[in-house]
Amino acid sequence: MSDLTTRKRITTTLDKDLIDKLDNLSKETRIPKSKLFDEAIKDLLKKHKE
Repeated sequence: MSDLTTRKRITTTLDKDLIDKLDNLSKETRIPKSKLFDEAIKDLLKKHKE
């Protein structure tokens, strides 16, 4: 639970196909979707040098 002190809940909408692929990846890798989102956003910010 201590990890939640550094996290903030957000709400958004995404393409259904992307969600299906994300669900499958999460199940196959046993990595929670929130961690996959963290990784994807970090990569995007790095790409745009934020």
